[in-house]
Amino acid sequence: MSQSLTSLIQEAQQAILQIRNHPDYKQIALNYSPDLTLGDATTALTYLQWEVEERTTIDVAKLEAFSQ
Repeated sequence: MSQSLTSLIQEAQQAILQIRNHPDYKQIALNYSPDLTLGDATTALTYLQWEVEERTTIDVAKLEAFSQ
């Protein structure tokens, strides 16, 4: 079985954190100003995680209406 999307998102967020804290990246970051940053990547992953959570949340009101 493949990894869950939530697990992959968490791994990606951890990898970004490791990149951000890596001494080589810190040196490069002194003169590096890309259009998109590691912060942007983290934000995108957070939004994706929220979407995954929203889709897996059970709507109790719909279940109650279904059972009537």
